Amino acid sequence: HRELKRRSIWSQRALSSPFPSQSLDGRLQVSHRKGLPHVIYCRLWHWPDLQSHHELKAIENCEYAFNLKKDEVCVNPYHYQRVETPVLPPVLVPRHTEILTELPPLDDYTHSIPENTNFPVGIEPQSNYIPETPPPGYISEDGETSDQQLNQSMDTGSPPVTYSEPAFWCSIAYYELNQRVGETFHASQPSLTVDGFTDPSDSERFCLGLLSNVNRNATVEMTRRHIGRGVRLYYIGGEVFAECLSDSAVFVQSPNCNQRYGWHPATVCKIPPGCNLKIFNNQEFAALLAQSVDQGFEAVYQLTRMCTMRMSFVKGWGAEHRRQTATSTPCWIELHLNGPLQWLDKVLTQMGSPSVRCSSMS
Repeated sequence: HRELKRRSIWSQRALSSPFPSQSLDGRLQVSHRKGLPHVIYCRLWHWPDLQSHHELKAIENCEYAFNLKKDEVCVNPYHYQRVETPVLPPVLVPRHTEILTELPPLDDYTHSIPENTNFPVGIEPQSNYIPETPPPGYISEDGETSDQQLNQSMDTGSPPVTYSEPAFWCSIAYYELNQRVGETFHASQPSLTVDGFTDPSDSERFCLGLLSNVNRNATVEMTRRHIGRGVRLYYIGGEVFAECLSDSAVFVQSPNCNQRYGWHPATVCKIPPGCNLKIFNNQEFAALLAQSVDQGFEAVYQLTRMCTMRMSFVKGWGAEHRRQTATSTPCWIELHLNGPLQWLDKVLTQMGSPSVRCSSMS
């Protein structure tokens, strides 16, 4: 195509464009909405439903692709391709699994004081930081067994358990301290924001400002005023990203993200304003699930923790904060990823019951 040879370059330093304003991070503001130049051009000329730069990847021979992080950025829509959602491999469940040696218990981090870390990565894609082969999951580090410990009888007659996308990819519950407030928000759109405003009818926004609570104290009230534009969540290509739109940081606890970077499972990561973080990856989860199936029912069940993430606004928690649990923060949300949870449910149903028996005397 002739368009593939054409160079369309956007200079970050010397701009001459019909767009009215540009922020310091290189994004443009069109109709009160900020966006990256190449995303705006791709949305105008190629994909009207495009939501984020995470949905795009540049062709190999583009000299000024966005991911190269040069001073000039190519905005030619024909130099970018839409990211496709990868197909996850089905899980084969053994019909009979006998554990000959009792496995050591898995760490329960839900009551421990989480560590803290910062992740000021800006708005660049995170793929440059991820190793090609994901590190072993934290669950298998404690529950790994040798060939002598585990004796399996695989029945290949078991039907493979496939992954399917649900109508609502995640469910979000809002809390103030340890009290649940309002109804659960069910996300059907691939991009949504959780903010402090008051629109009650937008399927792409979970507005916390309209939720009432008779037990709300002054600290919670003050924190709610600073949520502002909140956080944007993307579900693209089997990956979940969180981008802080607020003027105050958000804090996220994601076991999947922590496992990827080799952090403690309970680590709470600070996302400063204007920055984003990949908080879940379906392919990494699929690899962990396939690995855990061979370790038995309990190991698979523990993966439910990976499908739940907590995120607080303005105030953080953990070892470096005076608040040591999410339930001590004034305003926070809990995300449940429905697709992975439903996949786990189908695998557990086919596996049957745990090997450790529970009786009236236990």
